[in-house]
Amino acid sequence: MHRDRKISLLLPTRGRPSLVRRLFQSIVDHTADLENLEIVMYVDEDDTESHSIEDKRLNIVKVIGPRLTMGAYNTTCLHRSSGDIVILMNDDLTICTPAWDKVVVDFSSSIPDGIFMAYPNDLEVRHRMSTFPIMSKKTCEILSRPYPEEYGDLYIDAHIFDIFIRLKHLGKNRMFYLDKVMFEHFHFINGKVRPDASYSHKNRYKDGMVFISLRHLRQSSAQRLFAAIEGKELPDLPKYVALEEPPGNLAHAFLKYFSVFLLDSGLPLGRRLLLFAGFTKYYAAMKSGLHFLKRRSYSLYGSG
Repeated sequence: MHRDRKISLLLPTRGRPSLVRRLFQSIVDHTADLENLEIVMYVDEDDTESHSIEDKRLNIVKVIGPRLTMGAYNTTCLHRSSGDIVILMNDDLTICTPAWDKVVVDFSSSIPDGIFMAYPNDLEVRHRMSTFPIMSKKTCEILSRPYPEEYGDLYIDAHIFDIFIRLKHLGKNRMFYLDKVMFEHFHFINGKVRPDASYSHKNRYKDGMVFISLRHLRQSSAQRLFAAIEGKELPDLPKYVALEEPPGNLAHAFLKYFSVFLLDSGLPLGRRLLLFAGFTKYYAAMKSGLHFLKRRSYSLYGSG
């Protein structure tokens, strides 16, 4: 193993100490080099039950602070991390692959300029989404805002996935699915657990509007990665991104999503169609009374 490469796991958690301990045990059981692994864990000030989470077998950097957005949690953890490789984690997963860290480090070493986004097999959506994105610290620094603070809870993985789809569309494919590295996601959607209180405050509709509003940031981020790969001067990122107003009715939603997604030349046509269909279906189900279109995750993730 390349012992000069350290992995940082970014782990915001709230009210789930038993799940964190389960995750920690899976890390201990399946990690080849614990000395070159750190866990940067963010715990809310008012979540006193989680303040006592410890494991002497692991290098844990614990950050206790005010309640933030998920984007801000991850950004804070990133700034406190010291690893060369950064992985976004959830507390509701376990690592299943022996010596997974060796696979990740060896893969990272195979990319000469260190610019990449990889992701493991979550045994749920698999290759279709970078549920737990793996990036080099260098990649995060080029992106500047890899985990935008505007995201309350959801869509950060989709945001990162979208950037690298755009980069591939520009002619540089730096997106890699590590299908043999398995992080099992115990999510209510796949029926493995019952939804708990952590799901009730998440608002898919609101974070979906953030995702829409940050599309120009994602295109600029892809262009910035492209320039870095080419060894050229990095273009500036937008200094300020205003959040757009949500559509007022189904007709407005259809027109807005048509403009936002189908006319977005930064994405391949298939991806544009997928986003247009997904957002339109969600709005129709949750805002226009077409309840036969509703999926289980729609209600549990809120629509306000």
